[in-house]
Amino acid sequence: MELKVFNKEGKETGRKVKLNDEVFNIDPNDHAIYLEVKRYMAASRQGTHKTKERSDVVGSTRKIKRQKGTGTARAGMISNPIFRGGGRVFGPRPRSYDLKLNKKVRHLARLSALSYKARNKQILVLEDFSLETPKTREVAQVIHNLEIAEKKSLIVIPERNKTLYLSSRNLQRVDVVMASQLTTYDITHASKLILFEGTVDFLNKNFS
Repeated sequence: MELKVFNKEGKETGRKVKLNDEVFNIDPNDHAIYLEVKRYMAASRQGTHKTKERSDVVGSTRKIKRQKGTGTARAGMISNPIFRGGGRVFGPRPRSYDLKLNKKVRHLARLSALSYKARNKQILVLEDFSLETPKTREVAQVIHNLEIAEKKSLIVIPERNKTLYLSSRNLQRVDVVMASQLTTYDITHASKLILFEGTVDFLNKNFS
C-alpha cells in the first residue's frame, strides 16, 4: 500500500511512501484489540479508593446497651455497620487493576488497529518538519490545511520533539506521541493518524 506525502500547507509533495503489509495490512483481530484496550484502561486506574470499615471507625468500644431485655437485636460497639456512622461492610480497598496480557497479543492488537486505520483511509503522511520555538498557531494551521480540524487527530513522530509537543498540547483535538510509545488505545481513540515520513520508516522496520 502506498500513500501520498503532504506538506505543511496541505498540498501533495509528489512523493509517496510504502506501508509494510506486515504492519498495515494484516487480518485484524478484534478480540486482541478489545483485550489490549481493556488492559490499558485498567492500568490507568489509580486504585486508591478506600472506605472505613468497622475497625477503622474512631469511637468508643463500650457496649452501647445491655444484651437482653431491650426487645431489639443485641449490639456491641457504636461502629457496628448497621448504625449510622458505622463502618462499611466489605468496602473498597486500595489495589492494582493491572491485567496480564502476553506481549504477542499486545503486538497483534497494535498491528490490527493500524490495519483498520489503513483500510478505512484514516492515515495521512506528513513530511518531516520542526519548529524553532513553541507556536500553537503553527500546528493549528497545519491541522487546518489538512482539513481535519474537526476530527480527533494523533500526530506520531519518529523521535522526541519537545517543541512540537509544547506547540500542540493546548489544542483540544490534537495529541502527539512518539512512535516507540504508540499504543492500541491511542490508535483506536483517534479519528485520524498523522504519520511523519520518518515515522513510517520506523513502523515498517520495528513493527514488522
